[in-house]
Amino acid sequence: MEQNGTQDKQITTALLLAAGSGHRLRPITADQPKCLTEVDGIPILERLVDCLCQQGFARLVVVVGYLEHNIREFLGEQRDGLTIEYVVNPKYSTTNNIYSLWEAREIVQEPFVLIESDLLFESSLLHDLQQPDRIAVSSIQSWMNGGTTVTVDDLQQVKEFQLGEVQEAEGQRYKTVNICSLSLESWQKVIVRLQQYVDSGQVNEYYERVFADMILDGSLSFEAVFFKPGSWY
Repeated sequence: MEQNGTQDKQITTALLLAAGSGHRLRPITADQPKCLTEVDGIPILERLVDCLCQQGFARLVVVVGYLEHNIREFLGEQRDGLTIEYVVNPKYSTTNNIYSLWEAREIVQEPFVLIESDLLFESSLLHDLQQPDRIAVSSIQSWMNGGTTVTVDDLQQVKEFQLGEVQEAEGQRYKTVNICSLSLESWQKVIVRLQQYVDSGQVNEYYERVFADMILDGSLSFEAVFFKPGSWY
């Protein structure tokens, strides 16, 4: 992608949403945030941070809420050259991730990669997402029974978001991996739309609802980046 005659710089800021209480994993999350759940003996959050470090990220902003002190104690403020900062969602127990994303509107003022904190993936998969306005998607598997899917055209551009149960659809429909990148211009537009949702009291929505509206009206665009099944969960 060319801008002013030079190639866009690789994104080195990540925004991690980790405010939720992880109630679906109870009792595991009764005394720790979901992102500290161990998979094969390693906390999910440890794996995520290692992936960011391996891909050259310099800044990580974490939106915390539920048992936030556990995350702060685990991560600290520096990790292998990665500067770590925190934003608190004080209403984590009564809001959804749309509110956590909105809470980051002031501290993040550059292009970034948005990641949800319960993901496992191979670090190399982040490389193509370090360019702006891209979204990770994967083929729909038989065990997937919810979440968000998208329709992608022949140019690998996202044409539609579908929230809720995975449904059969004509065309190329894929499951979102819950990782995407935003240019500063796109992020500024998203902030405006997030503000409208918050002002109207729609704080229990997923942020994908905002993306869906904006894709539909043409104010936001994403290029799909394809993750192979088995390389993420």
